[in-house]
Amino acid sequence: MNAPLDVLIAGAGPAGTTLAIDLARRGLAVRVVDKAPHSFEGSRAKGIQPRTLEVFDDLGVLGDVLAGSSDYPRLGIHLGPLTLPWRMFRNRDRSTDVPYPNTRLMPQYRTDAVLHDRLEQLGGKVEYGRELTAFEQDGSSVTATVTGDAGTERITARYLVGADGGSSAVRKLLGLGFLGETHEQDRMLIVDAVTDGLSRDRWHIWPGVRGRFAGACPLPGTELFQWMIRLAPDEEPPEGEEGVTRRIRAHTGNRHIAVRDVRWRSVFRPNIRLAEAYRRGRVFLAGDAAHVHTPAGAQGLNTGIQDAYNLGWKLAQVLAGADPWLLDSYEAERLPIAAGVLGLSTKKYAGIAKLDPSSLRRGKDEQQLSLTYHGGPLAPAGTDRTTTLQVGDRAPDADLGGSRLFDIFRGPHFTLVAYGSKAAAASDELGWPATGAPLRRITVDGPGSFRRAYGVEGDTLLLVRPDGYLGHIATRDFLASTREAVRTMIPEVPA
Repeated sequence: MNAPLDVLIAGAGPAGTTLAIDLARRGLAVRVVDKAPHSFEGSRAKGIQPRTLEVFDDLGVLGDVLAGSSDYPRLGIHLGPLTLPWRMFRNRDRSTDVPYPNTRLMPQYRTDAVLHDRLEQLGGKVEYGRELTAFEQDGSSVTATVTGDAGTERITARYLVGADGGSSAVRKLLGLGFLGETHEQDRMLIVDAVTDGLSRDRWHIWPGVRGRFAGACPLPGTELFQWMIRLAPDEEPPEGEEGVTRRIRAHTGNRHIAVRDVRWRSVFRPNIRLAEAYRRGRVFLAGDAAHVHTPAGAQGLNTGIQDAYNLGWKLAQVLAGADPWLLDSYEAERLPIAAGVLGLSTKKYAGIAKLDPSSLRRGKDEQQLSLTYHGGPLAPAGTDRTTTLQVGDRAPDADLGGSRLFDIFRGPHFTLVAYGSKAAAASDELGWPATGAPLRRITVDGPGSFRRAYGVEGDTLLLVRPDGYLGHIATRDFLASTREAVRTMIPEVPA
């Protein structure tokens, strides 16, 4: 008899696979089904933000991501015979608190492949050609109907997560509204193809009248460019290599450009939508199933990955015996983030159509390092803080002299960081359950990058959640306040 399934995930894109990796490394029984016959083959979402790089560091895939990606190239904005150089990002040097400061460029099919490889290393796999068509739930489980070439299977799991894209079957079966708009007349042709007659040291942009533009981004480690061609409202998208080449030449005026060996083609319509809820009972939404964005700002993939990173440890903790209320914090923390990101990417996309130069720039808002859960259910306002950080903020990296804080954070555990003797004594005394995520305790002494990054001035006890956000800060009343803060995040501690 098979062991009972903990979580069934519908959708094997970046969000669904990130969740599966996080759950698998926690020892949970997980299955991932995807209705596609094979993995995604296009470049689509290609920007990986610094905060997502930190997530990938924790999940054990950062090396492969850095090897398969590059920094963003400069833009070359073609204005008739002139080419205006423009830097989308101001590349920053790494620092002790931000080790991966720059956005990386990597086609989505390669991101998917890296994540799928990691899942297989952990003993999991993606079941392609398996479509979720129905489900029912009760107080203890969800039973889904999954169909494929081999027939129909009924799969029962403690929880179901729909990470199955903007047309999510899970969201539709839940009856949840997908609030927002789709611009049916605003279409963009996306083509991945080998391109002759174009240098690979630039992301080429050709502005046009009435917001029409064409762009060609070189995809690292390949001969391919991702072409983005904004179509007129009544224009039929060109077909085939010759048709696409003619369309590009007509817009750019460059008769030397030619595309060949088209690997992927899609017609994109800007969708700006947000699910009215992220959960019904034992069923959750993550990634594009919960929110869809314009492509501007490289936000959609990154926001979906961080949905999964937020949800994974909470599912595992509740399965280990923590209060089920913890799962309510998923929507409370992530839905406002998605709403803000939707506003950002929509503003950027509208600005590109108007040739607003500021819309081509990318900064700290897009990098998602400053996103915070402060004021949410796990990070109430009015609690202790340091000079630089509040509960709910990202926990920065720091040099500890021979090791890094991120080295200590890496893994599916909580971390308790004590600064000063009183905080260290309280850390030693804090009880912790034998089930669920373990607790790693460290004491930091003396001056250095930790004190600067964390803004500590005296004895301080900091609890870092498994997803790298501050779950508690205590500058006084160390033991009692920390016990109260962790009570909602862990199984009950024996007396």
